[in-house]
Amino acid sequence: MSQPAEAVASEVTRLSHYINGEHVDGQSGRFGDVYNPSRGVKASEVPLASQAEVEAAIAVAEAAFPGWAATSVLQRARVMARYVQLLYQHQEELATLVSKEHGKVVEDAMGSVLRGIEVCEFACGAPHAQKGEFSDNVARGIDIYSMRKPLGVVAGITPFNFPAMIPLWMAGMALITGNTVVLKPSEKDPSCPLRLAELFVEAGAPPGVFNVVNGDKEAVDTLLTDERVKAVSFVGSTPIAKYVYATATAHGKRCQAMGGAKNHMLILPDADLDDVANALMGAAYGSAGERCMAISVGVCVGDDVADRLIEKLKPRVEGLRIGPSLERNLEMGPLVTREHREKVMNYIQMAADEGSRLVVDGRDFVLEGHEDGFFLGGSLVDQVRPDMQSYQEEIFGPVLQIMRVGSFEEGAALATDHPYGNGTSIFTRNGAAARTFADKVEVGMVGINVPIPVPLAFHSFGGWKSSAFGDHNQYGMEALRFYTKVKTVTSRWLDSELDAEFSMPVLK
Repeated sequence: MSQPAEAVASEVTRLSHYINGEHVDGQSGRFGDVYNPSRGVKASEVPLASQAEVEAAIAVAEAAFPGWAATSVLQRARVMARYVQLLYQHQEELATLVSKEHGKVVEDAMGSVLRGIEVCEFACGAPHAQKGEFSDNVARGIDIYSMRKPLGVVAGITPFNFPAMIPLWMAGMALITGNTVVLKPSEKDPSCPLRLAELFVEAGAPPGVFNVVNGDKEAVDTLLTDERVKAVSFVGSTPIAKYVYATATAHGKRCQAMGGAKNHMLILPDADLDDVANALMGAAYGSAGERCMAISVGVCVGDDVADRLIEKLKPRVEGLRIGPSLERNLEMGPLVTREHREKVMNYIQMAADEGSRLVVDGRDFVLEGHEDGFFLGGSLVDQVRPDMQSYQEEIFGPVLQIMRVGSFEEGAALATDHPYGNGTSIFTRNGAAARTFADKVEVGMVGINVPIPVPLAFHSFGGWKSSAFGDHNQYGMEALRFYTKVKTVTSRWLDSELDAEFSMPVLK
């Protein structure tokens, strides 16, 4: 049986901020509760920073910036290389922190840490990637060259669903380019981001270069409005992404704000349905569906395809291996909070009320011995229509909706017409159909027989429409451009044999 809450009260720990290379106790008097979602009990308290505390962290980052920016790019790359080594050495520790507070199973958490490390590995190539351009002798004795300079203090505001990967996406590219960072992670699972900052100092970075302040809207608003913060990177829900983008840009900052998603998989009649079923089980139910790249809608061309696919999926959804996040060989753990579980359950009821058919209703799931945990079973919902609210909105849970369409064109239009445009995929043996889909669909990331088309670190991550706000994507060369500004120099060295010129130089 699960332990009652009063029995674990003595185990509750109080977390801190990480500023200037040291753990700093919160001074605001406000704290947020961090839960063990597998047990449904409070595990720790996280301080919620006041405006003054965030301003102090910004001041530390601002003071550290000149020295870090002046550090040679080779030396910064060496620090980053040592950081990568430490991240690999501590990968299981980091994944365990993620699993304890978020609830995703350890194997999934390990993978998410790896995807963050890969961005830091790419960042080690900054000596090459950050090179400017040079034009020799554009006029007599005149050369033009450009360089990329860091912005200064930059802020990262990260979501609960990837407390290792997304902070590394942001910090890796921001730090290697010479910026200093103030990270505001989700208050639901802050332990892993704190450890990431510790490890960067252990890798040889100066204190104050990578800081973590925990908090809520007060901390966010301070980062968005303080003039010392030059850029803000955000990942979260679309309503908050809109707010972050509008507020940050109104205060003269660069901003990339990634929002929500409703990712479709278009399944053509020639697709291998066993392959499709395997892909959907991981893409829809992995990490309990708490992924902005989860496939939440399967679009079947023809009733026969839908019926056969549901026949394959139903027993597998009912048989999902669900359990405490730290146990091995599981497919799904709990959701992150009790409130989020209730939200997902309300969407399932909404779908039923709107006329969808609940093939599998995950609300009935109970894990023996963990009745207080934030568990849901997987849900499979058929007969979904475009006019349904449960289709238009992001559920962000272990719920797969099935839509039936009559043609390739009708199915492809669903992803294009939806307000979100993060990711989509198509499963087919028809190369022409796949090429047309990839070319025409109005979505930022496309998979062809790939269920979750998250690009590797040397490309970039970003959606379209209401899934992303700002001109630059996450990581890759897009992030290098986001975190640097171009300075162009026109240079002339006088030569005694050259005649003086008093007019504007022209090409000769």
